[in-house]
Amino acid sequence: MSIRKLTVMALLVAIAVAGSTFISIPTGIARAYPVQHAINVISAILLGPLPTVMIAFVTAIIRILTGTGSLLAIPGSVIGALFAALAYKYSEKTWLAGAGEMFGTGILASLVAVPYSHLLMGTSVAALFFMPAFLTSSVVGATLGVVIAKSLQKTVFVNGLNSTLR
Repeated sequence: MSIRKLTVMALLVAIAVAGSTFISIPTGIARAYPVQHAINVISAILLGPLPTVMIAFVTAIIRILTGTGSLLAIPGSVIGALFAALAYKYSEKTWLAGAGEMFGTGILASLVAVPYSHLLMGTSVAALFFMPAFLTSSVVGATLGVVIAKSLQKTVFVNGLNSTLR
């Protein structure tokens, strides 16, 4: 992996962690942190699947350690990141990266979070308990990520950067 790619990855992790500190949406049972999902979409488009999953995982770990995320940050960000990156890789459509993030986090990760939370956090909840919060966060964040990514794709800087990052 090149130094340039690692630098971009570190920058995206920093933006996601900082954004999670300042931007959150109360959703009743939890707080939604849409910046993580926006970064997932942007990194899926710029970097591809493996770096995107690495960014999501490192961000989740830092958020857990700093107290801006719970253990649910791991499935909530990594699964959506993977689906966003794979959707973009195989379609080259920005909106599908957003849809992959919404499906991966809002649907799949919210269902994975139920046994995960029972096993690691000792909480027993219904199957759809996490879905409203996960959907809210991923829909807002993925929409923001698609808008930002579309704007970035029009810049000369990102066009030059894309050729060196992939």
